[in-house]
Amino acid sequence: MKEKTVGDALRYRRSVRIYDEDKPIDTKIVKQCIEQAVLAPTSSNMQLWEFYHITSAEKKTTLAKACFNQPAARTAQQLVVAVVRKDLWSKRIQSNVDHLMAGFSKQKNRNPKKEKGTLNYYNKTVASVYQGRLGLVDRYHSLMAQFKGRNKPTYRETRKNDVRVIAHKSVALAAQSFMLSMAGFSYDTCPMEGFDSTRVKKILELPKNAEISMIIGCGIRKAEGVYGDRFRVPFEEVYFEK
Repeated sequence: MKEKTVGDALRYRRSVRIYDEDKPIDTKIVKQCIEQAVLAPTSSNMQLWEFYHITSAEKKTTLAKACFNQPAARTAQQLVVAVVRKDLWSKRIQSNVDHLMAGFSKQKNRNPKKEKGTLNYYNKTVASVYQGRLGLVDRYHSLMAQFKGRNKPTYRETRKNDVRVIAHKSVALAAQSFMLSMAGFSYDTCPMEGFDSTRVKKILELPKNAEISMIIGCGIRKAEGVYGDRFRVPFEEVYFEK
């Protein structure tokens, strides 16, 4: 199968809501697209994501019901569930530290000061952001950031909800990469936010602290599955050069 260029894939990709149920898609290609998706950039390289590739007809039917049986889920050949795993922050920090230490050990001219600063970034700075704080402590750190910011550029997104947004942004970047990879193979997708998250987590046997970012229907489009011509507001309304 000939892959499209990035530009072609961007133009080809539409949110397809009705798939041809008589046209199967290759599970191996979908898995390959997920492998390409996790090459996406992620905040501090934390990779707080998991992707559940639903190929079982029984599991797909169950998940489609949790998606209110919307056509993009019901008619999809396969589903991919993008999950935020903020609760894995400690494990991911350790993975990054192990990777960094392995890289440092291969260097001929090591810089202890630089190494210490890099490790402190993960073990102290990143850890302090993700470990969570009680309400008053959370508020205190936010106020301190605002105070410091009066005199110098300061990172201000330190509260619990800020960190949640950061994690979801990273997962969304990977999900978009997945959909573009699928478009490159002329496979269609539809990102869905309409679902019962509690039921989805139960179906996938996910822990309470996991969060569902989106569920992506996958298949081959039917003509009526694309709801009208693509509409975007004029580019001049969203582009500003300064």
